[in-house]
Amino acid sequence: MKINALIIFTRNPQLGMVKTRLAKTIGDEKALQVYTDLLSHTMNVTQQLTCDKFVFYDEIIVNNDGWTDDFFYKRKQLGVDLGARMQHAFEQLFEMGYQKCIIIGSDLFDLSANHIQEAFQKLDNADVVLGPAEDGGYYLLGLKKVIPSVFINKHWGTSSVLTDTLKDLENHQVECIETLNDIDTFEDLEKSKYYQKRQQPNGKV
Repeated sequence: MKINALIIFTRNPQLGMVKTRLAKTIGDEKALQVYTDLLSHTMNVTQQLTCDKFVFYDEIIVNNDGWTDDFFYKRKQLGVDLGARMQHAFEQLFEMGYQKCIIIGSDLFDLSANHIQEAFQKLDNADVVLGPAEDGGYYLLGLKKVIPSVFINKHWGTSSVLTDTLKDLENHQVECIETLNDIDTFEDLEKSKYYQKRQQPNGKV
């Protein structure tokens, strides 16, 4: 029986196309390196989880990369905006028979396997599980069925996303896990465990 599925949304790591807000401070090449490291961290965190794992690429599916076929299924994101793409991914997996689905991005050095495991556990008794982000969005969403209102009428990438989502879920049982810092700007990077470990004497990554 198919029970748990993890959706991982990624961007194809291309110079000038990832972490564009961060790149305004540290440049395109360093921003690409940060994102490449974020992808590696997400791979390592999720690889050994005991659930089926699906990587959804934003542009093209890459066959020979770190997301090995031994651990990950590969799909392409489809939809006009982030909400539509997320909804489409959830719909695919629920149609395949999964009972609990969780989606994460690839923007958190603070993410651990325990956060994802906790979210699956909370879905046993909740309708929805959210992992709030410090910037007012969320880094994790867990569902047992598609709730269309979650995916529409949101200003994606802004500080209102979590609040607006919770308003849409007032008639559902919602659980939250730990609030974490996702990395979109240099200020986010400075607060991350990654920056603290790799900080150089001149204060640059």
